[in-house]
Amino acid sequence: MNWLLDKSGLFIEAQEIRWDHLHLYITVEVKMNGEKQYDPEKLDFYMVYMSGKARAKLDVTKISDSTYELHVNVTNNGANQCIPFGVYTIFVCENEDVLTNVQSSIALGLKLEERSRIFSYNAFHKAYNVQFFVDVYDETGLPLKINIRNLDEIPLVFPKNEDWKAQIKDIMINVKDDVRHVVRRMYRKKYKKYKDKRENTIVFLTTQSNQLVNNLSAVHKKMLERKLDSKFNILVYAHNTAGKPMVEIDWEPFIDTVAQARIIFIDDHVPAFDWLRLGGQTKLIQLWHAGAGFKSSGYNRWGNVGAPGPHSCHRQYAYGIAGSKKIASFFSDAWGINVEKVVSTGMPRMDSYLDKEYQKKTVEKLYEKYPICNGKKVILFAPTFRGVDRSTAYYPYELLDFEKLYQVCGSEYVVLFKAHPWVNNKLEIEEKYQDKFLDVSSYKNINDLFYITDLMITDYSSGIYEYSLMRKPMLFFGFDVESYSFSRGFHRSFEESAPGKVCYTFEEVIKAIEDKDFEYEKVEKYIEEHFDYFDTNACNRVIDWFVLGQLPAEITERIEKKRNEMKKMAQLDFTREEV
Repeated sequence: MNWLLDKSGLFIEAQEIRWDHLHLYITVEVKMNGEKQYDPEKLDFYMVYMSGKARAKLDVTKISDSTYELHVNVTNNGANQCIPFGVYTIFVCENEDVLTNVQSSIALGLKLEERSRIFSYNAFHKAYNVQFFVDVYDETGLPLKINIRNLDEIPLVFPKNEDWKAQIKDIMINVKDDVRHVVRRMYRKKYKKYKDKRENTIVFLTTQSNQLVNNLSAVHKKMLERKLDSKFNILVYAHNTAGKPMVEIDWEPFIDTVAQARIIFIDDHVPAFDWLRLGGQTKLIQLWHAGAGFKSSGYNRWGNVGAPGPHSCHRQYAYGIAGSKKIASFFSDAWGINVEKVVSTGMPRMDSYLDKEYQKKTVEKLYEKYPICNGKKVILFAPTFRGVDRSTAYYPYELLDFEKLYQVCGSEYVVLFKAHPWVNNKLEIEEKYQDKFLDVSSYKNINDLFYITDLMITDYSSGIYEYSLMRKPMLFFGFDVESYSFSRGFHRSFEESAPGKVCYTFEEVIKAIEDKDFEYEKVEKYIEEHFDYFDTNACNRVIDWFVLGQLPAEITERIEKKRNEMKKMAQLDFTREEV
């Protein structure tokens, strides 16, 4: 590198720092006092570690003639990992020339402590800390420094072994570590064993259910329909191990299946892959089950309960899928991978959902199964659960005024209540309401119900994704939007993005039904943003692109461009003396 800090005439000063959750933005003012004029949008801004290695490249956006905004996602430095721990300086380069570093204004320097952030994870026992400071001893002026550290829980008393509970906890931690060691060793042995078999083996895997569902089921079924089982060894591993202690899981069939795979399709988080690193010949592909709701997941939950650690299952994805290019960033943020790896294929489970023949047969079966709906408009009440997880999930039905809802139905509506599968408290419908109210929570496929629904009342559920294509109105009962945003978190503004009228009390819900005030125009806007395809070929795209290796050139070119950019950054050396 050619060091021109005293010769470039370029001076860049940070004026403000802001956060959009995972995204760090630094507003800078640019001054040019030399003969040469630079275009900051064409310069490279690198976060450089003390060792002289660049660990992240910041995006640059012009705000005004002299003001620009730098941006980086701290959970993904472009190499699908958090920005590594260390102290960083932001250097500005033009090719091999180091022109300057980013300084801090005095006004910002006085506010750096409050601009720092702590992102907790591991049930709040650990945290990823981003701290800003000014190195007042640096001869270049007041360079802005970024100190990234891992914070760990520290005992506040001297260690002692009198507490039998603490002793048992230590024993269990050691047992868990021992199990992981054994499983890793088992995987390495079997991975080597299946070397020659791996090329043609495709695995469909879930640890959240005892059978394939949603996108996994759809793609698996399509591969069999296309008779690809004659060309590939197609394996299925579907065992619900959620919440089970590691010592109670039968690891042998899991590892035997995984070790054979060239491609593993999953459609949810697989906890084992948080700590079991897959071999380099295996590609893990995420066919995420949710189209796009509001609830935060993965790295969007940093700072909240349930946030993943810096190394997790998500980091291993070769690809993930989305319904459209416009929402790919929702998923790349959640998974901590580059947005180029989130491919717009459409949702495989939507193929059958959009099939006209399937729709016709399903509607006939539903009217036969639920005769209460015949000749009536149907309101589907389908909110998501409250609580932390499956064991604590519930819905506060006491907030609903059943009498008023019954009255507003009149002779026009009936109401179907569909609880989230995790909800433990069963809805009891009084006999006097049973001619208009019906609990259909036992019906497995909520998408089927959308065919006969005329109005859906929901909240933060991802079910709005499929329902939107029915082009029918929605109401959103967000009575707890503020507390929910703190506990669960949103990856985007609920009020601004909800494709329908948002109601904060049940009285508002009743009035909206009475007035038929649904703000339907938001549905069309939502569809335009969330769907690139309206056909029944999502399964075929997944198979053709990922299994048969026919990924469109424009996608492979974007991925290759990002790969080359990271390769170039890794080769930079900022340790040479100034010349």
